[in-house]
Amino acid sequence: MHGLINQSIQGFVCDTYGHTVWEGVMRQIDPGFAEFEAMLTYEDDVTIAVIDAVSNALDKSPDDVLEDVGTYLISHSKVRAVRRLLRFGGVDFEDFLHSLDDLPARAKLAVPDLILPRLELRDHAPQAFSLMVYPLPRVAVAFGHVVLGALRAMADDYGALVFLDHRGQSGEAEMIDITLLEAAFAEGKSFELGVRASS
Repeated sequence: MHGLINQSIQGFVCDTYGHTVWEGVMRQIDPGFAEFEAMLTYEDDVTIAVIDAVSNALDKSPDDVLEDVGTYLISHSKVRAVRRLLRFGGVDFEDFLHSLDDLPARAKLAVPDLILPRLELRDHAPQAFSLMVYPLPRVAVAFGHVVLGALRAMADDYGALVFLDHRGQSGEAEMIDITLLEAAFAEGKSFELGVRASS
């Protein structure tokens, strides 16, 4: 598993629950190090052990932990680059949804050795979609709930009222049902294409 993914879980725990909780997680799994390095690769078993240990520490299911990680990646000020990458996908939430098929390729432009799950959006009716989240080859961690959390946060970012439902496995992929109830339900958060230089 790419170190950036493991580091995202670490950042979520530290920034949301504190370093003491993270230290307890690492003591429990005892991988031989205290923190993940972004540019290293780790065995899937380590990532799975971390998710299970965080789940136990927070008294949440692993799926809920992964969904919270997805929300953190969009909404926390320390990881603005992920939000920016996704906001480049469109001017409103529906445009953003239709850009998700291209997300793994866009991510590779930023981090060439980062492989994200293949995403496939399916239109069923006006404002009704499903998003298929395919597993990574030879990787045991499923990412559907991370995507679900990111979608919830992005809907809030765009000011859209959206109903999301993780439907579980559908063939090879995890399926997320998406119903766009109102595209402009609330005022979205501001977003500028250029990064403003600090004075």
